[in-house]
Amino acid sequence: MPYNGFMHPRRVTRKVVVGDDRVGRVAIGGDAPLSVQTMCAGYTHDIDACVAEINRYAKAGADLVRLAVPERKDTEALHHILPQVRVPIVADVHFHYQRALEAIEAGVHKIRLNPGNISDRDQVNQVIDACAERKLPIRVGVNEGSIIERKDKLKRMEELGKYFAGHHSGHLIALMIAKLEEYLEIFEARNFHEVIISAKGIDPTLVIDIYTEISARFDYPLHLGVTHAGTVDSGRIRSISALSTLVANGIGDTLRISYASDHIHEVQDGIEMLCCLGKRVRKGVELIACPTCGRIQVDLFTLVKEVEKILMPELELPIKVAVMGCIVNGPGEAEGADVAVFAGDRRGIIYVQGQRVANVPEAEILPRLLAECKEFEARVRRGEAKLGEKVVAIVPPAPIGELGSGEARIMAGLVEKVTVGGR
Repeated sequence: MPYNGFMHPRRVTRKVVVGDDRVGRVAIGGDAPLSVQTMCAGYTHDIDACVAEINRYAKAGADLVRLAVPERKDTEALHHILPQVRVPIVADVHFHYQRALEAIEAGVHKIRLNPGNISDRDQVNQVIDACAERKLPIRVGVNEGSIIERKDKLKRMEELGKYFAGHHSGHLIALMIAKLEEYLEIFEARNFHEVIISAKGIDPTLVIDIYTEISARFDYPLHLGVTHAGTVDSGRIRSISALSTLVANGIGDTLRISYASDHIHEVQDGIEMLCCLGKRVRKGVELIACPTCGRIQVDLFTLVKEVEKILMPELELPIKVAVMGCIVNGPGEAEGADVAVFAGDRRGIIYVQGQRVANVPEAEILPRLLAECKEFEARVRRGEAKLGEKVVAIVPPAPIGELGSGEARIMAGLVEKVTVGGR
């Protein structure tokens, strides 16, 4: 079961549902688990490539996938894309309300509107009415870059002047909240409440502040995200530092981590973050590895990569596997693992729930570890074992024993044997 622990209780929000009988339904808000989204990087009108991209993300675990529909050819492509995918699709509309109406007609499962780009009330009302007729939710998403006035340079200078005065993000937060309130009034006037809101920014501290503020003001479910997050290497830290803070504080109902890279990493990292916070039940292996130090006696970096490569596709249950590089901290750190290996003197000892099952040369660690993991998974499926249940405590090998670095020196007469308490 997901961990609750001492983190803040999740904020109560309305619940909306995205999807249909064919692709499945994803609940957002209320008591629904947090969902992970991503967005296609290619052109929507490139139908075959778009379908392949969507299906790849869905296979990786994405709960929803968003598509940009800036032109008529993109909404026309939806008629061919939707029958070929099995995940709810969100149409991202920025400037032309007609694209939203066309996407709704094509059968998408959710619409995203940007208040900074579509402000005409009659146009928004048409989109609301079309979504209400088909029972489709709408995400109202304000971004830091879209709410600042760009047409009037004097007005923009005035806004920026206020932005940099006092609190480094105070005016921007106020501006984003005001824009949301103004836009949501249109929806409330139409008695339309199937709404999800977001307010993204570049600065992780701004993202934390703005979502904290809007979570106290609105009961709509929140879509979390950091814009312009950068590459995977830098963006991973930028996004997760903000989103994990919010989730740990009970804020957020669905999220997208954004990278200027292969978007499969957005899905993988979003899922991993939620699993680490106990907000999502893990599927497949949870791999733990020591960071290595001068005590290491095997090529642990290569071993860990190979373990990940081999085990991940082979195992379906959330088995915790520990790969430790020495006999000093290895036993203790591997204590909570279902299957563990820790190495020394070019060999590896393998444990299953605390019981020692093998002592093999370095070259045989990987195949034996895989065999033990698969056998353990089979036992769990048969009801003969339980995940996370330690059978016995791991007893570390002697530091000067068969795996310890001291044995060879003792055998060579280079270390004096001493009996504690002896003469």
